[in-house]
Amino acid sequence: MKELIKKITEIYSPSGREDEIREFIKSEIKDHVDEIKIDKLGNLIAIKKGTSDKTVLFDGHMDEIGLVVTHITDNGFLKVDAVGGQNPLNLVGTQFQFNGNIGVVGIEGETTKELRENHSHLNLDVLFVDIGAKTREEAEKMAPIGTFGTYATGFHDLGDHLVSKAMDDRIACATMIQSIKEMDKPKNNVIFAFTVQEEVGIVGASVASYDYDVDMAIAIDVTKALDTPKAIKRMNMKLGDGPCIKIKDNATISDRNVVEFIKNAAIEEKIPYQFEVLFGGGTNAMGYQRTKSGIPVCTISIATRYIHSPHEMVSYEDVKNTVKMIKAISNKEM
Repeated sequence: MKELIKKITEIYSPSGREDEIREFIKSEIKDHVDEIKIDKLGNLIAIKKGTSDKTVLFDGHMDEIGLVVTHITDNGFLKVDAVGGQNPLNLVGTQFQFNGNIGVVGIEGETTKELRENHSHLNLDVLFVDIGAKTREEAEKMAPIGTFGTYATGFHDLGDHLVSKAMDDRIACATMIQSIKEMDKPKNNVIFAFTVQEEVGIVGASVASYDYDVDMAIAIDVTKALDTPKAIKRMNMKLGDGPCIKIKDNATISDRNVVEFIKNAAIEEKIPYQFEVLFGGGTNAMGYQRTKSGIPVCTISIATRYIHSPHEMVSYEDVKNTVKMIKAISNKEM
């Protein structure tokens, strides 16, 4: 599964530009599902038919955070805006790719005082991207205004810990792909929704289930791991302690019955788990909760260090246990 994770995290597909990742996922699962379709927004919907009349939906968003070119200076430097949640502290000195062209993020400052102040009050106004162009005309050929860029960092296998860009939320997509491949005939009908544009407003998930009668929807996503030095003390999600069953975040309070259903499935299959109460943030669960007349929802999260940075870190054991949990839920009587 590590090779799958490497491939899927290194693919370039920022929000609104999910074509490449969607084609990769389709090629991985097309021979293992009963139905597959792409909706008008670009969501990839795959179905494995079960033996009961109940339906569970699992969601993983395909997109990743990035930057978009907004202006090009006379001497060929790019000015950019965020696509999704970008902390400027993660950007300075980082490599990005735009149309396959590598750029390095720099910071402005004509005096040492100005440079020091810009470092202390980082924002996108004082950052630029250097793609090696010498003129505006040269840069416009390489990365014209409106071009999207993503982190250009790669995958690293540290044993149980895995590091890459775009673990948010390609790691969920990987667990869903692996579950599809390992799952034979599930008890419940299972919809796997690989959705677009989560990072810019939970767009794809707001419509992905509209044509289906879904009994429960479960978003698979990442959450903050609070096991590093001096981390926030009022949350306790940790790498290696199992998938996190979300109780609430800033967007959704999980359905109590769905939480219990997931917990019982984990207990029955002896899968380690932890509970998650997240300050702030939200997942695609919100989109399904508000679809049509409403769907009972929950999120299963994979604890992750350094979210929305070029080097997001997860536990491989947590990833494998998330696959087990998806399969256990799919085969549990509702």
